[in-house]
Amino acid sequence: MNKPKEVYLLSGFLGSGKTTVLKRMVTGFKNKGLEIGIILNEIGDTNVEQHLFKDEQTYELLNGCICCSIQDDLKSTLDQFIENSVDVLLIEGTGVANPQEIIDALSSPEYINRFHLKSLISLVDASQFLEYQSIFSSSKEVRQLLREQISHASLIIVNKTDLVSSKKLEKVTAKIIDMASDQAKIILSTYGEVSLEELLQTRIQTTELFPNNHSDAHHSTHHLSIKAIKIEDLPIMNRKAFTAWLKGLPKEIIRGKGYVQFEDDDHLYSFQFASKKVHLEKLDDPAAEKPLIILIGDHLNPSTVRSSFDHTVKR
Repeated sequence: MNKPKEVYLLSGFLGSGKTTVLKRMVTGFKNKGLEIGIILNEIGDTNVEQHLFKDEQTYELLNGCICCSIQDDLKSTLDQFIENSVDVLLIEGTGVANPQEIIDALSSPEYINRFHLKSLISLVDASQFLEYQSIFSSSKEVRQLLREQISHASLIIVNKTDLVSSKKLEKVTAKIIDMASDQAKIILSTYGEVSLEELLQTRIQTTELFPNNHSDAHHSTHHLSIKAIKIEDLPIMNRKAFTAWLKGLPKEIIRGKGYVQFEDDDHLYSFQFASKKVHLEKLDDPAAEKPLIILIGDHLNPSTVRSSFDHTVKR
């Protein structure tokens, strides 16, 4: 039997910076001459970040969360990696995935000797964490989910620290320490800038480190209120109006991404929206994509969001 494939699992709530860290890890492993496999999981039916990993062996699991409705798809995807030449498998769960469920799959009898989970990396958005933990501004499901993502982690990256005061960061860190495993390492970062030595380090020797403590009831309901809304048939837009619309969206919208085109500009741009910040990046191969917007949030009303877009941006 071939030696087990090394697995690194990235967890963290919506907009915390998982994909940025994933890109750094891919670069690090490739510089070591290793073959990389990637599993990307999305809540909706479209992944607008596949262009970032077009040169890798990448599998997309769409329309659900690894931990629930597409568990069988995860297993069939793992089967694809067992006999191929990949040295390292990187799994990025959705922002609402419970890491325990992925650990369960990797430690099941058919995979326990095939894959070795080396590290479970969870990202936390320092600028939003206290709001997500507040009973006044978030749901019970969101608070419990963040606790699970933190408590299971072997490495916790407290990201976007540049967006908070030192006093607020102290409060965030204290709460995370209270939730985290005693063995977990906590690192503060901006823009996901963590050394490759820290990211690629082996931090888990056995999956027994993580007891199976989830309930079936929670497993089936923990993210039912989180939805993805897709807006298609986009016009060419005014850049300032589009950016202002994103920043003015209600707090229930946690994450946004997609492809857009602006007036007086022939290029197509990918955009990322999180923590009320908008990042635009010019696409090298615009012909491969078409303009669309994906918004993810808690208890969203699609018709309200669409009318807001039509009124503010499309007019």
